[in-house]
Amino acid sequence: MTSGPIRVLIVDDDAMVRAGLSMILGGAGDVEIVAEAGDGAEVPPLVAEHRPDVVLMDIRMPGVDGLTATEELRRTSSPPEVVVLTTFHADAQVLRALRAGAAGFLLKDIPPGDLVVAIRKAAAGEPILSPAVTRQLITHVSDGGAGERTARARRLLDRLSEREREVALAVGRGGSNAEIARELFMSVPTVKAHVSRILTKLDLNNRVQVALLVYDAGT
Repeated sequence: MTSGPIRVLIVDDDAMVRAGLSMILGGAGDVEIVAEAGDGAEVPPLVAEHRPDVVLMDIRMPGVDGLTATEELRRTSSPPEVVVLTTFHADAQVLRALRAGAAGFLLKDIPPGDLVVAIRKAAAGEPILSPAVTRQLITHVSDGGAGERTARARRLLDRLSEREREVALAVGRGGSNAEIARELFMSVPTVKAHVSRILTKLDLNNRVQVALLVYDAGT
């Protein structure tokens, strides 16, 4: 969790949307809007300059889109958490953003209070959607390459120890750390340690990507 105010970069090509998001988040005592951008091309230099904790990223923009900007950010060292904005949850670009390492997605009609909570969760490294919602998204969107992804996912899961695999599968089922601890008869700190090792071993960014991997593997 970040110390001090949560630093947020808002990226949306609609100035009115940016103003609304800035007004909502600026009213929270623990959130600071450090910059705004109307095009994904502006994101890397703004991130380098302002070091935001969270980037609130529109997907569809006329220049460099949010997906491309997200993929570029996630390739950098110590990237901020990215939360994508969309108007419809069953969207192939949203799914691609999650695969690229976005912490989750928000619908643009999200209630103000929920938006603030989501930004706090993102800054704390928590996913902004449950694995169950991720699976629901996948079932509504076909983006091709399923066979290749299945083979790759199974190879990656084979790298895990038996206990780590059990934890990964539980993450894929949508379990919280406390729920996984009860299910697998271990402490919450032990679950957290296993999740951390899973992310490191498989070169993943967050629990959402673990859930996607489990789904792709068909396990």
